[in-house]
Amino acid sequence: MTRRRVFCEGTQLARPQSSLTKALKRMSVSPAVLALPAVAGIYAWGACHPASQVFGRTRRRVPGERTLALTFDDGPNPATTPALLDLLDRYDARATFFLIGRYVRACPELAAEIARRGHLLGNHTDTHPNLLWLSPARIVDEFARCALSILRATGGRPTLMRPPYGYRGPHVHAAARRAGLDPPVMWSKTGRDWTGQSVDRLIRRLENVRSGDIVLLHDGCHRALGADRGQTVQALAHWLPRWKTQGFNLVSVERAS
Repeated sequence: MTRRRVFCEGTQLARPQSSLTKALKRMSVSPAVLALPAVAGIYAWGACHPASQVFGRTRRRVPGERTLALTFDDGPNPATTPALLDLLDRYDARATFFLIGRYVRACPELAAEIARRGHLLGNHTDTHPNLLWLSPARIVDEFARCALSILRATGGRPTLMRPPYGYRGPHVHAAARRAGLDPPVMWSKTGRDWTGQSVDRLIRRLENVRSGDIVLLHDGCHRALGADRGQTVQALAHWLPRWKTQGFNLVSVERAS
């Protein structure tokens, strides 16, 4: 026997619903859940971008006409820092060096020499961790151990600080205050010299510096002592005489008032 399907005029057959469709209809998505990606994006920008002031005040520029502040992270480094100091002396340039505490303990004489040459020293933590993942107590300890190492090597305690990778959340700002440090010193220009790029490319990256810029460069590497940062020295050998000819005054980042 052949079965026939009978349809009543004016009616529609309901489509069978899958279990997934039924489950989705039962779900009620909270607006807070929908907002999570936006909140995460704001937090990431606020914690990582050098221009962000979301979680606290930072410094990205220096005052004065025709001023330029070179800053160097991850030293002291016996493979690069001495040549860099000689180059800066040649052009009467002053800079700011953000030192890693464990490298200061390994090279105390070099840390002292940086200060003797008239440059300013800053705190770059003791071991260069990502501070976003540390408790406030551990962050304070990182700053304190670095500060003590610099004090023992140079006789002076730094007040400037730069967080590793530039990462800082609200707890980093609070820990820095507890450690007696000024707001983070960030940057307005970067050479991205940690990427191992060529000297020519690094020279091109430094073409667009402007008066008041704080420039991020490196004389060391947080992964190991003795890194070759020769491309940074060579790029500065190109730019320092040109900047002086253009009337720039190469200054250190002084303590915030």
